[in-house]
Amino acid sequence: MRQAAACKAMRDHGISQRRACRLVGVDPKTVRCNKPPDNPEVREEMKAIASKRRRFGYRRIGVLLERKGMIMNHKKLYRIYTEEKLGVRRRRGRKRARGSRTPMPVALRPGERWSLDFVSDTFGASRKFRMLAVNDDCCRENLCLMADTSISGARVARELYALARVYGKPACIVSDNVL
Repeated sequence: MRQAAACKAMRDHGISQRRACRLVGVDPKTVRCNKPPDNPEVREEMKAIASKRRRFGYRRIGVLLERKGMIMNHKKLYRIYTEEKLGVRRRRGRKRARGSRTPMPVALRPGERWSLDFVSDTFGASRKFRMLAVNDDCCRENLCLMADTSISGARVARELYALARVYGKPACIVSDNVL
């Protein structure tokens, strides 16, 4: 408002910039400062990239704009990015189970509840191997200990069927789902 009044006084009355600013009560730097023209094509390109690449921030979008020949200062890039409300879209959290969990029954007899435990470790040459331990929760007996570099679900099922033939079927099987 004051800047426009100082410009009008200079234009209409033919006075100097310094005097017009003193009369209106505005700093001459604000009158001299002309905002650079805004680039609507850069804004549109930023919006297009941000809609395609939702996890890209303003710096990565700036790199893509530079590849297309639209080079600009990172501060101006950030200003346009925030003005257009282009934030990095956050990933949604993991879905939680609804309701309350039923308490796990305590095993009173052998063969009532088995627990599966997967353990992972590495050899000296950084080669991974996994182990499956099947335990009886009542008597804490280790029923099976199987080690291999890769344990498939079919192999786990095959081992459980073999254990069921030897020890009988358990009432329930518990796993902690780590790996």
